[in-house]
Amino acid sequence: MITEIGIVAGDIWHYLDQHKTSTLSELVKGTDRNRNVILMSLGWLAREGHVILEDLGNDYRITLRF
Repeated sequence: MITEIGIVAGDIWHYLDQHKTSTLSELVKGTDRNRNVILMSLGWLAREGHVILEDLGNDYRITLRF
């Protein structure tokens, strides 16, 4: 499972590198990955300071931190 989380974290990184910012909904559709694994991967990226998460009420905005 840890390997899958790391791979999806890389997919998220590449997606955000191309799109600069995304909502969680867009990220799930754009990466075609399991939502739960995306959430785990986002937690990993956020903990390491690679992404900024912003609560939008019913969704989240994710931005790659440079």
